[in-house]
Parts: sequence; C-alpha cells; structure tokens
Amino acid sequence: MKDQFVTYIKTLQDTITSKLEEIDGKATFKEDPWVRKEGGGGRTRVIENGAVFEKGGVNISEVHGELPESMQNYFGVQDANFFACGLSLVLHPKNPFVPTVHANWRYFEMYDQEGNIVDQWFGGGQDLTPYYLFEEDAEHFHQVCKTACDKHNADFYPKYKARCDEYFYNAHRGEGRGIGGLFFDYLKKTETMSMQDWYNFVTEVGDSFLEAYVPIVEKRKNIDYTQENRDWQEIRRGRYVEFNLVHDKGTLFGLKTNGRIESILMSLPPHVQWRYDYQPEPGSEEEKLVERLKNSKDWV
Repeated sequence: MKDQFVTYIKTLQDTITSKLEEIDGKATFKEDPWVRKEGGGGRTRVIENGAVFEKGGVNISEVHGELPESMQNYFGVQDANFFACGLSLVLHPKNPFVPTVHANWRYFEMYDQEGNIVDQWFGGGQDLTPYYLFEEDAEHFHQVCKTACDKHNADFYPKYKARCDEYFYNAHRGEGRGIGGLFFDYLKKTETMSMQDWYNFVTEVGDSFLEAYVPIVEKRKNIDYTQENRDWQEIRRGRYVEFNLVHDKGTLFGLKTNGRIESILMSLPPHVQWRYDYQPEPGSEEEKLVERLKNSKDWV
C-alpha cells in the first residue's frame, strides 16, 4: 500500500505543478529535494513572485523510523516504528479576489519491533480560504468535493464536510479559517471498507483538486483590485497563520518528528498584517465575509 500511494503522490505532484505553472505564465516551481537523517526525505516544490501565485508550495514526503516519544505518548504505544507519506499544498494568490487553497492527502503505517504492521490509515482533504466571498465559487468547490465523495459513499460528503468546518476553526477568534471543503483522518479498514477502498477514495479526492480550484482562479485572477483590497487580504492572512501555528495537527506533527522546517512552514504567506482590533466597515464585503465565517453553511 505504501509503495502504491508513494507512486500516486509523485505523479500527482507533477500533474498539479505543471498545471499551476501553466496558469501563472511567469513563475515556475523551484524543486528542493531533502533527506531526513532519521529516515526518508521528500521533494519540496515552491513557486514565488509569480503573475498569479505570490507564494505556493506543493510538497511530497516519505519519512520513516522510530516514532518519537511525544508521538508514542500521543498514540499510547511504546517502542513503535512508523512510515508516513503524503502530498501537502498551499497556494497564496497575489490577487485578493482569488482564494487561498490548502490540500493534503497522506498515509501512515505503524509497526511493532518485528516490523509487522500494527496500524495503518489514510487522511487528508482540501479546503478554500477566500478573502472576498463569491458564493458561486464556494458552491463550485463544494460540488466538486461532493461529486468525488458520492462515487464512493453518499454519507462521505456531509460527514467530511462537517469535520472540515469543525477542524479548520480558529476557536480563539470564533470563526472558521475559510469556507471549508473536506477533512478526513484515521481512515482504517472496516467491515465495509478495505484499505484499497480507502486508497481509491482518497485518490479520487486528490484527482478532483484541480477541477475544484482552477476554474475559480481563472475566473478571478484578472479582477482589478486596490491597495485597500490587498490590506484586507493581508489582515485575513494573519488569521491563516494563527491557525497553522496554534491548531494545525500536521504542522505540530512535523515539528514533533524533527521534520524539515522549511517544508513545514512553507504554508505561511509572504506578506501578512496584524492590525490592533481591526474591524471591517459595517455593510462592506469585508464584513460580509467575516459574518459568514462565524457560522458554517451547507453550500450544496
């Protein structure tokens, strides 16, 4: 299974970065292979200062070795070894009317001292963080997510959509990070779903990513914007940073397993503002976004 999924994420990384370079038309992805001394490594690809993408990364990794003590305590195991692989991406567009997007698809195995698999699961998802709310964009993104889920189980979309709303939530702000999408974790073998079935589902979602995001980028990337629009984008990016550093399990896992700092923090935007007690103008499009983020919505 791990070989099958590693092959998949390598191909998906090539597919996604090629398409994004085509859309940007100016910048290309810089590739940065790296090795983890405890075992494994990865292939980081970063795009910066493009015509469309101000900063973005599409990274793959496969790491293995002894599970760090902090994670052994978290999982309630002793002397365990692990293997983890996945693709993680974040794109911060230049135009404030194009949303930031995040996605990842990952696979994890845990072994006993004899090397036998004692646990394995998939996780991942994709979610959208707009700075200005176009409801038709949110509906499109969610419809693609729902279509991918429905091919496997009609219960998956409402279940994993709700988990996404719950997970990508800045509790200290009382608002969602964005308008959600899908979030799933610990997808393990059950009576009705084999690991191959879960693989088929997760890769279905991964394959849907470009369909979910690219049409929105194409529609919004050439809209004229003002400095005030950029200021708002950078203020909202601050909320994104807060979530990643305070709440995000993937970031915390990477830091606790001696992950590669540059790859882990690739998700942070290049320009951010934190203004003291900033409040958008009443009745403005900015206020409309904030009010919507306080309560999740069924988009499809």
